[in-house]
Amino acid sequence: MVFQPNTYSVLLVSASKKLNQALSSFLSPGEYEPVVTAGSIGEAKRLLLEQDFDLVLVNSPLPDDPGIDFAEEACAKTDAGVLLLAGTDFFEELHYRVVTSGVVALSKPSSGVLFAQAVRALCATRERLRRRRENQATVEEKIRELRIVNRAKWLLIEQKHLTEREAHRTVEQLAMERRVTLCQAAEALLQECPHET
Repeated sequence: MVFQPNTYSVLLVSASKKLNQALSSFLSPGEYEPVVTAGSIGEAKRLLLEQDFDLVLVNSPLPDDPGIDFAEEACAKTDAGVLLLAGTDFFEELHYRVVTSGVVALSKPSSGVLFAQAVRALCATRERLRRRRENQATVEEKIRELRIVNRAKWLLIEQKHLTEREAHRTVEQLAMERRVTLCQAAEALLQECPHET
């Protein structure tokens, strides 16, 4: 089996055309697309409201804002991997401020290799967050199904005066007879039996 890399959407927040061209050359089409550029924090905020991005790259400072708060906010409110490029004069201080928010800081000027490695690290972070989100959704669905089954069992216990074990067996039997999941059988029971809501 051949490895197929994911495609990552990128929001590049930078007012420097020269840097935008340099960074874009490292964001190869097919792996990073679309690459949407915002020249100000105001524009970047609007774009983040309109669509989701996998990666957010911020070249600090911008004409309307340093971009530090925006980078932290993007990390807190989205599942995107966030990279903040900042000048070497205050990089150390900046790094210690943003690292606790999950923002990766990179000093500029920086080598293309270092930039590419940082972006790949962001991709790995994005994949980890994506898997965690999927696992969370699976757990939430299982909890929802368990609640439905428990409601059906309590209905049987109240109306038919069954024990919890008997009620569970009744739901299981219905699921087998109808060839449906336990949750679907419980939902059917809840719809078929008159009960108070």
